[in-house]
Amino acid sequence: MIHLRAIAKKTNVKKPDSFPFNLPLVKAFEEINFQKPVTFFVGENGSGKSTMLEAIATGINSISVGGEDIQRDKTLDPARQLSSQFRFIWQKKTARGFFLRAEDFFNFAKRIKTMSQELEEETLEYEQKFTGTGLKLAKASALKQKAGLTQKYGDNLDANSHGESFLKLFQARFVPGGLYLLDEPEAPLSPLRQLAFLSLLKEMVNQDSQFIIVTHSPIIMAFPEASILSFDSSPPKEVAYDELEHVSLTKAFLNNPQSFLRHL
Repeated sequence: MIHLRAIAKKTNVKKPDSFPFNLPLVKAFEEINFQKPVTFFVGENGSGKSTMLEAIATGINSISVGGEDIQRDKTLDPARQLSSQFRFIWQKKTARGFFLRAEDFFNFAKRIKTMSQELEEETLEYEQKFTGTGLKLAKASALKQKAGLTQKYGDNLDANSHGESFLKLFQARFVPGGLYLLDEPEAPLSPLRQLAFLSLLKEMVNQDSQFIIVTHSPIIMAFPEASILSFDSSPPKEVAYDELEHVSLTKAFLNNPQSFLRHL
């Protein structure tokens, strides 16, 4: 399902000279069309792909997982300024979905661990403060909240590997028919977990969801029938998987690592 059909530059809008308006990508930008349920933004660091994803997230007021409220997050101020110059063209508007950066995931896992520990500490405090029915009610409330966290996110997100935690979080927060904006989801994932992520991605696409993903991972980029937009050119252009430098370089390295390592 394609929810967000395109983003386009507003006409007759004055652009400042500061970041991100000084990026070649932004200077040349006119429009991006989304023609597939899964679109990848790829390119070298500094090409503007994450900034564009953040502009989409702020422009549609996406829910931020793990970070601050998206309209209060100061780190998103440049992207928010950029989004004000875009028109968002919907095929079927949805308020479902979320925006997730790799660093926000790690913050989220820590916050869940802290909440769980606080509930355990509250239970101990109740045992010291209350007796009888009051103690039972207080403990029941704390235990119910802790059980809710466990049911949704597992026993302890922080105790699992980063890859396990990420996949659990993703499954727990997923709802069908949403627009999901992911910035480098491969960061906590081993190659095996990346394959598990692709399987999960396929299930979600089958449930009318759309994904726009910034990635450097040749494994994730290989998702069948995805649209791959290279931000190494301005404006971005669609490229085939086998034409990507990330892919050809990875293949060359794996075929003959010594030819690269001997230059170290």
